[in-house]
Amino acid sequence: QVQLVESGGGLVQAGGSLTLSCAASGSTFSNYRMGWFRQAPGKEREFVSAITRSGGSTFYADSVKGRFTISKDNAKNMGHLQMNSLKPEDTAVYYCAADRRVGVTPRRKDYDYWGQGTQVTVSS
Repeated sequence: QVQLVESGGGLVQAGGSLTLSCAASGSTFSNYRMGWFRQAPGKEREFVSAITRSGGSTFYADSVKGRFTISKDNAKNMGHLQMNSLKPEDTAVYYCAADRRVGVTPRRKDYDYWGQGTQVTVSS
């Protein structure tokens, strides 16, 4: 099974950018599709973006479309979420997730493996 570790979170001003990374280990990352989710205080964990095993197809929540870019480097066992034009409402703990099925999915229950999360705080 794969283990996931997120990094790259931090404090940024509104309008700024951050790139989150997800390091995978323990299994061949090209066998896993990946998703990013986030959870703000007092709210449920919500879908942000997803990418297929090969990295050839992506999917975004409407709230981040055009601002965030998901990518996957199977050779380096890494996934990334480039976040631009950040807004205070993007403040949350961000989680990467993975599972071995094909395609992309926004459903939290479809992902079998999760990282511990990284905090992103956007100040106004």
